[in-house]
Amino acid sequence: MQTRKEYVEQLKNKLDEWNIELGKWEDKARGAKTDLTIEYEMRMDDLRKKRDEATDKLKELQAGSEEAFKELKAGADSAWAALREAFDKARTHFQK
Repeated sequence: MQTRKEYVEQLKNKLDEWNIELGKWEDKARGAKTDLTIEYEMRMDDLRKKRDEATDKLKELQAGSEEAFKELKAGADSAWAALREAFDKARTHFQK
């Protein structure tokens, strides 16, 4: 079983990767035609919202005690799964 520290570090690293990828998509959206820009912005707004939710869960994990880790981990897993799914869908769309 992962320790809280290992789990938090893993989430931080993945969040950093996704932030870099989101930045690339934002650059791509700026160069897109007007109709595509609107679609890109809508998708990126959803990604930002899910990213912020996952970041909040990460902060809760960092601030929580070892005893609360198991309970907090379940909520974090759910938020990260939603973010991962959103990024996978966006990645498929933006790579067109």
